[in-house]
Amino acid sequence: MADKELARVRSKFVEKVSNALLKELLDDLLGDGVLNDGQKDSILEENSNRADKARGLIDMVRRKGEKACRMLIAHLHSRDLMLYSELGLTCGEPAQPEPQMKAAGPQMKQEWSTALLRTPKEFWEKKLNDSDVYPAAEKSIRNRVALLITNIKFTVKRLNRNGAEKDEENTEKLLIGLGYEVVKYTNLTGKQIDDAVIRFSKHPKLRETDSVVVVIMSHGKLGAVLGVNWTKEKSDDEFPINNLYEHLGTENCPALLHKPKIIIIQACRGGDKGSVLVKDGAGQDVACDDVQQPGDIDDIEEDTLEFVNKEKDFISLLSCTPDTVSYRDPVNGSLLIQYIVDVFFTFAHKEEIEKLFKRVMRRFEDFSIQNRRQMPTKDRVTLTKDFYFFPGI
Repeated sequence: MADKELARVRSKFVEKVSNALLKELLDDLLGDGVLNDGQKDSILEENSNRADKARGLIDMVRRKGEKACRMLIAHLHSRDLMLYSELGLTCGEPAQPEPQMKAAGPQMKQEWSTALLRTPKEFWEKKLNDSDVYPAAEKSIRNRVALLITNIKFTVKRLNRNGAEKDEENTEKLLIGLGYEVVKYTNLTGKQIDDAVIRFSKHPKLRETDSVVVVIMSHGKLGAVLGVNWTKEKSDDEFPINNLYEHLGTENCPALLHKPKIIIIQACRGGDKGSVLVKDGAGQDVACDDVQQPGDIDDIEEDTLEFVNKEKDFISLLSCTPDTVSYRDPVNGSLLIQYIVDVFFTFAHKEEIEKLFKRVMRRFEDFSIQNRRQMPTKDRVTLTKDFYFFPGI
């Protein structure tokens, strides 16, 4: 029921809602006839600060019954989708059928949710006792943290990634909805990206979180993401992707031991120039990187030492296969981020990460522009259990 939904999110609504949004919601409810002029004025004039006004609004609407509560939630969905998703609300959005998968025979059009669906508490409680699922206690969910790096403006202006602003906005909204505090950087060199990842590996919340998400979006080549100062003449401004696994692996980041580390990279890995849509590659003549393999380790004889895997509990989704390009719409952003948002909004409340990534990959089966194709790739998967985001818990 909508009344119970508002009761559940009351404290967080009071904490997060802005003065501007409060005034918009009051005007909406006045227009609906849920509030009259006197009630609107009393909320604004009798409460001295923003938090008290928020309490006054939500409590007055709850006293008016189920229909009024639904109308407030619907207006919140329309006015501030990010806050709506962060609160984990569902009652106010337009009724949506259970998502249907493609089946043999006539193809059914997939219905995508426009807001992040909330995990039922019963589902979460059941998974808490499942030894095949990574633990996600309520306290650890509250301490989630993510790293978001987006390169948009480059020294060479023709390399500017038009539409990447939309990717940054959509990704941040999704991560917040999934319960992550977002550490965000924009327009970094390769060295600055490396420094940002190292700083993130020392974030104080990592000891309490159940997982981390790292999203990097830029131009790229095989094995590396390019910094904003990259040019064909001076091509050393890059960040080796392997550094992610080094900085966040067990040796350098013990706080993330046995915790899922989810990496998403939107960048080309080589290939020809794109057509119609902008490609995330800096040029067709970028050379490939050699991957350095670790050397042998001397035998250790001390019986008291405990050994753990150097690289474990990672899963990465790269936007394309080796030596190929990724496509980005200059208005709506990259296809990968658009598809991730669709899939996660619709299925993250009940499906684990590998299945979510597989659904994203499936979206690309039908993608084609003048015979050009793109296929994301899962990489360096070392998860030993299922990981669920449990949005809304």
